[in-house]
This record gives sequence, C-alpha cells and structure tokens, in this order.
Amino acid sequence: MAKKTEAKADKNEAVKDVSPKESNKQDVAENKAEESTKKTVSRRAAADKKDIKETTLAEEMSVNVASLKNKDVKNFTVEEKLFMLYKLQTVVSEIDKIKTLRGELPLEVQDLEDEIVGLKTRLDKYQAEIQELDGNVSAQKNKISESKLLVEKYKGQLDQVRNNREFDNLSKEVEFQELEVEFSEKKIKEFNAAIKQKKESISGSKEIIDGRKIDLEQKKKELQEIVAETRQEEDKLREKAKAIEEKIEPRLLNAFKRIRKGARNGLAVVNIERDACGGCFNKIPPQKQLDIKLHKKIIVCEYCGRIMIDPELANAKEV
Repeated sequence: MAKKTEAKADKNEAVKDVSPKESNKQDVAENKAEESTKKTVSRRAAADKKDIKETTLAEEMSVNVASLKNKDVKNFTVEEKLFMLYKLQTVVSEIDKIKTLRGELPLEVQDLEDEIVGLKTRLDKYQAEIQELDGNVSAQKNKISESKLLVEKYKGQLDQVRNNREFDNLSKEVEFQELEVEFSEKKIKEFNAAIKQKKESISGSKEIIDGRKIDLEQKKKELQEIVAETRQEEDKLREKAKAIEEKIEPRLLNAFKRIRKGARNGLAVVNIERDACGGCFNKIPPQKQLDIKLHKKIIVCEYCGRIMIDPELANAKEV
C-alpha cells in the first residue's frame, strides 16, 4: 500500500513537471501565430501601398512624357546656354537692324505726305485770300466810281451857288470825294500788290509740291524695294531665332526677352570690352571677370542687368 502511494506521488510530480513546459509551447505557438498574422496584414498593407504608389508614379510618368514631347530633352551646360543666348542675341540684332532701316523710310514717306497736305492747305488759303483781295479791289473801284459821280455832281452845282457858304460847302464835298478817290486808288494798289505776292507764293508752293511729289514717289519706290528685299531675309532670321529659342529653357528665354525689352539698344547679352560691360560700359571687378571666363554660371551686370559673356566664347563658332 505504501508502494502504491509513493508511485502515485511520483506520477503527480511528473505531471507537475511536464505541464509548465507544455504551457510554454502553447504560448510560443500562439505568439508565432499572432506574429505571422501581423506579418500577413503588414504585407498586404505594403502591397496595397505599393500598388497605389506604382499607380501614382505611372500617372506622373505619363504626364512627364506628354510634356516632354514638345521639349528638347538635351541637357545643356552653362557654357552652351550662354552660347545659345549669344547666338539668339546676334540674330535678333540683325532683325532690329532691318526694322530700323525699314522704320526710317515709312517715317520719311509720312513726313512728305504730311508736308504735301500742308502745302495744299496753304494753297487753298492763298486762293481764298486772293478772292477776298479781288473783292476788296472791286469794292474800292465802286467807291471811286461813286466818288467821281459825286465830284461831277458837286462841280455842276458850283455854277448855281447863291452865296459863299454854299460855295464853300460844295468845294469841301468835291475835295473830300477827290480824297476818297485817291484813298481808294491807294488801297487798290495795296490789294494788287498783296494779290501779286500771294500769286508768287502760290507759284512757289506749287513748285515745292511738285518737288515733294517726286521725292515721295522715289521714297515709296525705295520703301517697296527694301520691304521686298528684307522680307525674305527677315523671315529667315525669324525662323532661325525660333529654332534657337526652342533650345533655350523657358526661364532663361523669358529673362532674355525681359532684358531686351528694358534695354534701349535691344541688347540683352553683351561682351566684356576693356574690362567693362559692353552694354552700360561700367567697370567689372576682376573676380567677376574670372567667373565669367570660367563659364560656370550665368552672370548679369549689377548696373544694367544685362547677361555678360566672355569674348572668346562669343567669337567661337560652336561650343
């Protein structure tokens, strides 16, 4: 009986010894299951995020590709950018010269046309003044006729006077009318002299108008020839400028156009001449000159804002 009790006690102790180990195994298994579940969830979440990211990148890439279709994808160096800007400046300067040459002739033609119109207006004024003077001459002639009739009338009455008083009065009237005749004749002479002067002015103005008309025809013909000659050249230069602009990034191109618009001579890119800016002729510090010669960055004049370029790079045919 004692042996059975001891065996039972040993068995219980063995059971007690085994049960904690089994419980630990169960905990470990449960932890592993939880970890695997968490990993599975995290992998799914990561996969979802990856899908979303890939979709976004695909959309961005499609947008970028669409935007690059109309752009030159070549990456230019700073030296190449400066050279392209200088080439563009050279081309647009040639266009400016053509515009200047063409711009002077239309102004001359317009001045001649305005002068001819002014001379014609002056002729019309002279004609009106001559007509007015002719009318004044006719009026004075009528006064002379009336005064002479009165003189004859008063002289006829002098033979019939009764007293000295009537004689004196009639004599004064005759004298007054004779003075009126003399005054009218003097006026007629003045009016005729003015008419003669006006006619001479009209003759001179007509000669001037004829000369201006000849000049106007020559200028118009010259303008038409220049327009015909320069139009093709200007079109070629504009096409060339457009091709160069396509190789310049928009930011630089906008800056170039802004500087040209503000510059009096249309120069946005200038050389260094005698250690000074080729646009405003202000001295450039030696360190800045060295930076310009290195062609590592785009440098603008601190006085006028123009883009400065090394003369060696400007004289190069290709970069």
